[in-house]
Amino acid sequence: MMTVTKKSKHLFLVIKKSASTPLLISIDAEWGLAMRIEKTPQYPYAITLGALPSTKSSLVYEVGKQIGLDLKAAGIQYNLSPLADINNNPNNPVIGYRSFGENKEKVADFSIEYLKGMSEVGVLGCLKHFPGHGNTNVDSHLGLPVLKETLDELLENELYPFIKGIENNVDSIMIGHLAVPSLNGGKDTSATLSKAVIQDLLRDKLGYDGLVISDALNMHSVSKLYETKGQLEWEAFNAGNDVLCFAENVPEGIEAIYKNASPDRIFESYNRIMKAKEKAGILSGNTAVSGELNFEKTSQLNLEIAQNAITKIIDNGISDLAIEAQKNNKLAKLSLYKNTENTFFKTLNAKLDSPEFAFESLETSDIVAIKNELENFETLIISLFVPKAKPLNNFEVNDEVFELLSNLLQTKKCIIYVFGNPYVLPLIPNLKKASGLIQAYQDFEEFQKTVGIQFFEKNSFTGVLPVNIDIQ
Repeated sequence: MMTVTKKSKHLFLVIKKSASTPLLISIDAEWGLAMRIEKTPQYPYAITLGALPSTKSSLVYEVGKQIGLDLKAAGIQYNLSPLADINNNPNNPVIGYRSFGENKEKVADFSIEYLKGMSEVGVLGCLKHFPGHGNTNVDSHLGLPVLKETLDELLENELYPFIKGIENNVDSIMIGHLAVPSLNGGKDTSATLSKAVIQDLLRDKLGYDGLVISDALNMHSVSKLYETKGQLEWEAFNAGNDVLCFAENVPEGIEAIYKNASPDRIFESYNRIMKAKEKAGILSGNTAVSGELNFEKTSQLNLEIAQNAITKIIDNGISDLAIEAQKNNKLAKLSLYKNTENTFFKTLNAKLDSPEFAFESLETSDIVAIKNELENFETLIISLFVPKAKPLNNFEVNDEVFELLSNLLQTKKCIIYVFGNPYVLPLIPNLKKASGLIQAYQDFEEFQKTVGIQFFEKNSFTGVLPVNIDIQ
């Protein structure tokens, strides 16, 4: 057990004491406090949870519950999570691993389980990014994505998880910085600044009267739209947002809202905010930091998720193949982007000791020498620890590594384990030639240990790919 740093707790206490009205403290802890605070519990990405069978949705509930408990230990009552975005565009630069997958029913079900877990321990949740950020190929931190779908198409797919969330009394909904011309008379107006999206669609058509929060107003998709300070804040409020996230011009924004908004409109947002604070318990004095960070509980939960999420894609008798190769001294292991002391190799070595090689970076490893060393082996167990979760620059996998994998797949019997975003799979040339392909998702110790154990256990894989992948 370990507590959040005294410094962070003290900071929250100072902020709270300086406010005349109890403050609602929020964070976007999609995969736990570790998303924003170092040395705190980290849980699997949503795409990993999306690999769980639908019958294991209770594990998503437990993740929401544990994240909620972690937030309470840090003095935070409001989590701007989870994503209800449907992962239906593999080229999406910003959603990807943060979504539960491309099946709308599963995204809706897992989102609700996550929310219920947090609610169980008194932490507010938030579905984002309305009306659906999954089918975009622009990072809204940098530019404005545009959705070409009609309202009927949105209702059929993107809006489905949000509708289910509304039916289950979701605490809040975040509006995304994305344009839907079909809802705005053909204009590319960001949803965060659109009455048609927030008032007409979300409030009136879908019947949602809960808290609405904008995506961060300092994101480049909207932050430079208006020269006059406070104008963006007013436009966002006027469109129907109750809470303005990361507003850059707070005094000017407040002034513009007071000047232009009716008292009734201001009190609408005020009442929703106070209702949220009441639900979180802070109006009745429940603002104290409670509980401690339980790393042991996190590890147990991550282990159970690993045991149910790891996905077998190709298996041409991998354990028998490796054992036979070891007997003939023709088996080697190759670790990419992590040294040979990784937990996966250590777990395998209890039963399957063999020569090991590692490529860690172009600066520290000789990839040509590694290729030459592997010439004498027929069967390879390869662990690819994907450097980045985001797809920018091919997940930071070097071209030289793709070339090495391509060559090995064509000349050796390769058993490949991928610890990282499954969207990297289509980038690996000749991957269909693999004798074995296991998608392990996370590089957590629990996931590495699990795949090492499962290597020798046939029919032990229950995970399913949460997105459609076409491998080469």
